Amino acid sequence: MLNYDTLLSDQVKKMKPSGIRKFFDLAAMMEGVISLGVGEPDFQTPWTVRKAAVDSLERKRMVYTANSGMADLRKEICHYLNRKYHLTYHPENETLVTVGGSEAIDLAIRATVNPGDEVLIVEPSFVCYKPIVELMHGVAVPISTKLKTVQADTGGTAFPYHRTHKDADPALSEQPHRRHYDQRRSGGDCGSSAGY
Repeated sequence: MLNYDTLLSDQVKKMKPSGIRKFFDLAAMMEGVISLGVGEPDFQTPWTVRKAAVDSLERKRMVYTANSGMADLRKEICHYLNRKYHLTYHPENETLVTVGGSEAIDLAIRATVNPGDEVLIVEPSFVCYKPIVELMHGVAVPISTKLKTVQADTGGTAFPYHRTHKDADPALSEQPHRRHYDQRRSGGDCGSSAGY
């Protein structure tokens, strides 16, 4: 039997299990419960996408692609972003295809966070932000938010809003991660803390 205490790294052993996964497992065992815990789509993959996958298998196109994804796909992604949002990206060095959002988030954090960097995480948040930051020996700095109801000037109707940086605790600007962020924006020396 494997001894995970000696096998796993100290960083992994410090990680807490995901609460959403516990909830997902619990809901799966209960009859008549619809779990909203994991963000899976509630619609079938369109036939054109499924057919393209089947055609690819039939043509035996089951090979490894470039690490950044198929060149034609990256080009089409860039064309799409330009057509729809008027954004311009280069398919060779500004576009990366991942298997999903979780992999993209993981790669982005791993590529930008150095040991000791502080990363601001708006909460509630996606469950993987903090563990990935910690695996990179960064410091996850939670920024708590909450939903409030306020009265609008138009007829007294109540509406919800989310807290913004303007509503944040004034002491936040005195914290090291805020100073480092401001120094980076102004071009000043900020040491090793990234602060974003």
